[in-house]
Amino acid sequence: MSASADPRSRRAAYVGIAGTTLLVLAIVLTLVHRPESRTPAGQDAATPAAARVTTPQVRHVFVINIENKGFRTTWGRQSAAPYLARTLRAKGLLLTQYYATAHRSLGNYTAQISGQGPNLMIQNDCPYYRAFTQSGPTVRPGQVVGAGCVYPKKVGTLPGQLVKAGLSWRGYMEDMATPCQHSQLGQAEQWTKATPQEQYATRHNPFMYFASITGRPAYCRSHVRPLSALRHDLLTKSHTRTLSYITPDLCHDAHDSSCADGGPGGLGAANSWFKTWVPRILRSPAFRANGMLVITSDESEGFSVDARACCGEGPGPNAAQPGIDGPGGGRVGALIISRYVQPGTTSSRAYNHYSLLGSIEDLLGLHRLGYARTVTHVFGRDVYRTP
Repeated sequence: MSASADPRSRRAAYVGIAGTTLLVLAIVLTLVHRPESRTPAGQDAATPAAARVTTPQVRHVFVINIENKGFRTTWGRQSAAPYLARTLRAKGLLLTQYYATAHRSLGNYTAQISGQGPNLMIQNDCPYYRAFTQSGPTVRPGQVVGAGCVYPKKVGTLPGQLVKAGLSWRGYMEDMATPCQHSQLGQAEQWTKATPQEQYATRHNPFMYFASITGRPAYCRSHVRPLSALRHDLLTKSHTRTLSYITPDLCHDAHDSSCADGGPGGLGAANSWFKTWVPRILRSPAFRANGMLVITSDESEGFSVDARACCGEGPGPNAAQPGIDGPGGGRVGALIISRYVQPGTTSSRAYNHYSLLGSIEDLLGLHRLGYARTVTHVFGRDVYRTP
């Protein structure tokens, strides 16, 4: 345009250019920020965007706990479980700063499926199978106040969340003689030590400590089964539950140094058990499609080895501290195997059993229970990758 052109024409041209520029910019912004046309299956539409980005499409979760083994004992170079510490470790991602939440077994198991902090009876592994008596109003974060072993029906659990969301679950307990096996309320716990006939321990079966499960006998029997049922359930994707929670018996969970039948125990027995059962899981159609296996320990060996806590959890309103033998359950580590993690890698971010609960809830589009709401981290970009 020449300097002698009409000023009004020049202004009109500038306006036209500016308008075109704004239109193009608006289109670009719309394309960049346009929301997805649908929410991925299993995720709550209200899930934060960051969680949607970092949460893979896992639809079958397997959890296995061994007993009373700290990080170095299980995962170190001198581990007595080479299949676990080397062969399986090479297949997954190892969380090197994963912690238990209490000392003595039971409080760790109940933490994994409810987010409840332990009370004194649970810290002592409930030698008497008593109902929980509430002594005050529920306090944040969703903690019932009182004492006892079997939490009232109103206490939320991961199984309850799954059923409400139309998802499925089962607990698989090795050497459990009958489905939903537990003592009678008010009586001494029957299954505490291994015998040559039976090596099941109720305290390693967290589902028996929630009235929402045990108070419905038929429901409980169909959902808490002997380990042998897992072989059938793994055969097809449709039979494999969304959550498969697996507990070896006292011979194979590394708890006892020798088995009640006279055979060797400890990590060596656990190693043999893993060589039998983990390949069945990894070969299953459900795991191969969209599965995730988590292997961890309920707690470390005890206060003398490692009693530290992590991740900002509190002791709960019913106990002066998270563990009888110290402020936490110690560093135990956790191995995650899935097509959604990078094999042979590690993460040093701090996690614990409440983090595991929150991570499973996030994967399946569920709200977080109890102390899973307050942990500093749940599994994210340091754990997951795009397959």
